[in-house]
Amino acid sequence: MAQWEKLRQLESVYLTQVDELYDGDAFPMDVRHYLAHWIEGQDWDRAARDHDVAMLLFQVLLENLDIQHSRFVQGGESFLLQHNIRRFKQSFQRYQEEPYNLANIIQWFLVKEKEILQNAELAEQVQLLQVQQSPMETDSQRNIERKMTDLKNKVQCMEHTVKCLEEQQDEFDFKYQTHNMEGTTNEAEKTEQMKVLQALLNRLDASRKSMLSGMGVLLDGVEELLCVLVREELVQWQRRQQKACIGAPDSTCLDQLEKWFTTEAECLFQVRKFLKKLEELMGKVTYDQDPVKKQKPALQKRVDSLLTSLLKSAFVVETQPSMPQGKGPLVLRTNLQFSVKTRFLVKFPELNHAMKVNVSMDREAPLVKGYRRFNVLGTSSKALNMAESMSGGMVADFRHLTLKEQKSGGGGKGIHDLSLSVTEELHIINFNTEFLLHDMSVSLETSSLPVVIISNSSQQQSAWASILWFNMLCLEPKNLLFFANCPAATWPQLGEMLSWQFLSSTTRGLESNQLDMIAHKLFGKQQSYDACNISWTKFSKENVPNTNFTFWVWFDGILFMVKSHLENLSGLFPLKGKEKTLLKKKQRGTFLLRFSESIRDGGITFSWVDYSPTGEPDVRSVQPFTKVDLGQIPFHEIIRNFQILEEENVPENPLLFLYPDTPKVEAFGKYYTEKSGGDYTRRILNTLEAKSPMYSDTVECEGSGPMNPRYGLAGEAFGESPSLPVNHQSTKSL
Repeated sequence: MAQWEKLRQLESVYLTQVDELYDGDAFPMDVRHYLAHWIEGQDWDRAARDHDVAMLLFQVLLENLDIQHSRFVQGGESFLLQHNIRRFKQSFQRYQEEPYNLANIIQWFLVKEKEILQNAELAEQVQLLQVQQSPMETDSQRNIERKMTDLKNKVQCMEHTVKCLEEQQDEFDFKYQTHNMEGTTNEAEKTEQMKVLQALLNRLDASRKSMLSGMGVLLDGVEELLCVLVREELVQWQRRQQKACIGAPDSTCLDQLEKWFTTEAECLFQVRKFLKKLEELMGKVTYDQDPVKKQKPALQKRVDSLLTSLLKSAFVVETQPSMPQGKGPLVLRTNLQFSVKTRFLVKFPELNHAMKVNVSMDREAPLVKGYRRFNVLGTSSKALNMAESMSGGMVADFRHLTLKEQKSGGGGKGIHDLSLSVTEELHIINFNTEFLLHDMSVSLETSSLPVVIISNSSQQQSAWASILWFNMLCLEPKNLLFFANCPAATWPQLGEMLSWQFLSSTTRGLESNQLDMIAHKLFGKQQSYDACNISWTKFSKENVPNTNFTFWVWFDGILFMVKSHLENLSGLFPLKGKEKTLLKKKQRGTFLLRFSESIRDGGITFSWVDYSPTGEPDVRSVQPFTKVDLGQIPFHEIIRNFQILEEENVPENPLLFLYPDTPKVEAFGKYYTEKSGGDYTRRILNTLEAKSPMYSDTVECEGSGPMNPRYGLAGEAFGESPSLPVNHQSTKSL
């Protein structure tokens, strides 16, 4: 199928892109439509490089337009169609002298069409794979693409204008020199020649003014796009990167920004080239009130200013500092290697390996008493190159850097009399390089997000808490004194961040009911938690009531347990006491899972409901399983093999339905193993034996007596005697 036909059959979102592509005047969609078969059959790439081929195709194109016009006339088509075809043919006449420019334009449009088709095909493949397509292209981005296309078209037109201007000047210069050489004495003839020369000069002056005016309009468009790129798109990417560092599932791909920055830089360098050409022309022919002499300096200054701003913004940290063995990025340990990657978003092949990036540390360190200083060791200078990037971007990938604390010159009194802990002390890693191309020299700098530097692994948990809090709340990446006056977080902010931690550990975030349970633990029962705030101190410094650990230590212990042993875990995680409310109206054997609130490093237990002969609900629990227990036997095997002895000493597994009503096998069966050896069996038995069922305080609260103490763990499932006794334990805090 022809390319144009494929485009016409695309969905509306891609047809809109086609419409935006042909929105300008460079190449009419009508011509593309009516001459589609012939256009796609020509070698426009060769024509753009070969003048003779270009001229031949140019002439055939005009003939085809004549033929199409005749078809409209014979077919009785509307007068408007006939008029448009004639107008298009007349418009193409401007390429008579340089037909390869038209060939280049047509080739560019065909390439852009292929890109739209490829994007559509890729989207279709993704949909077939049932992968959720990320809404990467927003209205703003589509608007940027349209403006970028318009900008490139204007630059191409201006290139043609410069050539026409040069031809006009050559014509004037030739006739002026001829007039001077001939030196006629005939006054009438001399007057006539002067009139001709004056007319040519007036025409040249008008063309120069028109071009300078057009250049100003073009720079207006460049400046508008630059503001959008730097103040909106780049800022949004930086915020996405900040959130991604703490687990948010945000895209941090730079390929689209690189494409835009590179296009904008190419256009600005083209404008500089045009200005240089104007200066060259002015050196050959100038006159009183020459507009080039008057306007070029201001235009040159404006172009260089825009280009400098673009280049400075294009130097970024693509991958923030991280250690291979760390909890996450931005926590670094002295004397251990870390990596960081910078990227230059203006991708010019001639700059490959030409720009050296240097690393430094704490150049703008705050004057705080006791604030440490560090030296960066390792390969601290690398060239930006295209070989170290998957996408071929200009990157400098530092993989083997280390930090060493300065033993002298640091820790002075400082101006700020603050008291910051080591894990609240923020540092910035700086990068600088020099851009030098086409007589344009610009010093470039960028810096990492603030890092926390520790000296031993015991500080890592607290350091990660600082990184979470900073990147959750701070929109000023260079605010190194953030923790000197640390803001509180709203529950929506904190809840989202906690969910990201689960998402990064288990590929699944927290559900709304799970978040509500955590909010209840922090703030008590509320109608809505949206207005609730939590301070940095309460999050990571003050112990949870009746414990010897903070909320963050408790939550991080659960995260570690989930990541290490419970990655595929699903179900509710209610607070202590809430399980009774949830289970007492459920069918017999319904169970749910709950994380312990009293174990520092994380513990998990389960509760299930049974019913007395009178129909009263009886909710029972076991002591929490710790990471030590789960290191011996997987939790799903504990769920699978847990049994109790009823009065007839018949072993029974009371866990039948995962809350609210999912059969146990459906919830956990896919994780079961086939192991049945003696050692494996003994580990299961020992683990379960230590966690016997406990009294049901639900029944006692309702006036019933204690449960029958003859509960135990049956060994029949493990090849043991079914009458294995287990001492009944009293209820204790979970």
